[in-house]
Amino acid sequence: MSHPTAKEQEILLKFARDVIIEALTGRTAPPPAEITDMMKEKRGCFVTLHKDGDLRGCIGTIEPIAELADAVRENALNSAFKDPRFPPLTEEEVSRIHIEISVLTPPEILEQSGGEDLKAKLKPGVHGVILSKGWRQSTFLPQVWEQLPETETFLTHLCQKGQMGSDCWKDPDTVVKTYEAFYFEE
Repeated sequence: MSHPTAKEQEILLKFARDVIIEALTGRTAPPPAEITDMMKEKRGCFVTLHKDGDLRGCIGTIEPIAELADAVRENALNSAFKDPRFPPLTEEEVSRIHIEISVLTPPEILEQSGGEDLKAKLKPGVHGVILSKGWRQSTFLPQVWEQLPETETFLTHLCQKGQMGSDCWKDPDTVVKTYEAFYFEE
């Protein structure tokens, strides 16, 4: 799968900021400077907002259900205004926001035979991980390995995030999928 070029990255980051500002001010945001073939590909993507170095919003779509430009628009707005962990972004905050976009590969089931095998097959810093058990699901982007570099700690936190118990990753009924992300930021 192709990655956005430096110019496409610049266009997508500006577009994400413009749609957030449009929602805050009511001023119409310009469309992206250019929509390339890559931006028309259906891709999973996340938009992450940081304020003063701290997480301020992160929402995305794992599956490639929308064209990348549309996914960036939707996820930028959701990260700014609908992340349930944070109040909606205010106009006063927008100048302190730093935007990161992650473009994902399609997730694939990771065949594994239990906890130790799973730990051996995961690639820290490379794999984003999705854990699913029953109707519960949670994911961490590959960048989360920077904060949680120990595989067992990473998996435990991911289980807790999905409210599946802290050791759901050891359960053979838990479905594990991995994906990779190409990310870029302002």
